[in-house]
Amino acid sequence: MNAIKEGDAIPDFKLKNQLGKLVNISDYIGKKNLVLFFYPKDDTPGCTREACSFRDHYEAFLEAGAEVFGISGQSVESHKNFAQKHNLKYNLLSDEGNKIRKLFGVPTNLFGLLPGRVTYVVDKTGKVKYIFNSQIQVEKHVEAALKVLKESTTLP
Repeated sequence: MNAIKEGDAIPDFKLKNQLGKLVNISDYIGKKNLVLFFYPKDDTPGCTREACSFRDHYEAFLEAGAEVFGISGQSVESHKNFAQKHNLKYNLLSDEGNKIRKLFGVPTNLFGLLPGRVTYVVDKTGKVKYIFNSQIQVEKHVEAALKVLKESTTLP
């Protein structure tokens, strides 16, 4: 499967969040802009910095008309512990088996050993407006996504 590119519509998917509730992404299409950030693993140093940066800027995302979703391959229970430990208010979606990661074509890094860290900004119509891919610039994911949401006149 080819990787999703800017201008592509995101695939419809359903995943459980950290509370075990099934989240259907299509419920948000037509209502909100979306920020989907794929991250390698709960409670690792880089992922914790990234998740906490999204937490610290969550109100700004809401003000920009966007909902934030963190997605990684750990279990609902792992996400629940991670969210509680760091007071994360947004949905962490459990992609066990990395099916959605593969559906998006998120690349792996470090010779395929490490799941990639990629953020997608999606407009209300479900089309990808921006993609940021960086394994090491973890806080930049938040900065880049907010900048696109605030500056873009193309987001309906």
